[in-house]
Parts: sequence; structure tokens; C-alpha cells
Amino acid sequence: MKELDPILHSQLRLAVMSILMNVDEADFVYLKEKTESTSGNLSVQLDKLSNAGYITVTKGFVGKKTRTTCQVTEQGRTAFVQYVEALKSYLNL
Repeated sequence: MKELDPILHSQLRLAVMSILMNVDEADFVYLKEKTESTSGNLSVQLDKLSNAGYITVTKGFVGKKTRTTCQVTEQGRTAFVQYVEALKSYLNL
């Protein structure tokens, strides 16, 4: 059996990656709303995904407000696809 990636095997990190796989980029507020997470928890999980090389996090400004956007990397796409394939092997799909 294939091993499940421990970085992606977290409910919130998997939710974030699932969202990012289907969009060009997503900002922090959008991810927070979609995942129904707290700002602190989401921030920690985004750092873990970023440190693993699965996403890029860009911080900028819109007017005087900060805006944090996230994008999945090629490494992240590959890891996500492998994770889904590993799940399928466990489910015999």
C-alpha cells in the first residue's frame, strides 16, 4: 500500500489544498470562510504547506489593507494527486 502524505493528511490542510487545486489563487479571507477555520489555525496550516513547498504565500496590500494570497505549486499538485491515488488504493477504486 502507498503511504499517505502526513502533510496532506490533516483535515484543514487537505481542505486548503482541495480548494487551491481548483483555482488560480485564493486569498486568506476566502480560505478562512470556505474552511470555517480560525485565523490562527489557518495561518499555522498555511505555514506548514508553504514550508513543505506545496503552496506559495504572497503578502501584499490593497490600499492600506494587507492581503495574503495562496497558490498551489507544481510540487503541491503532484503531492495532492499522489495522495488521492494512495486513498484510491486503500479503497480499491
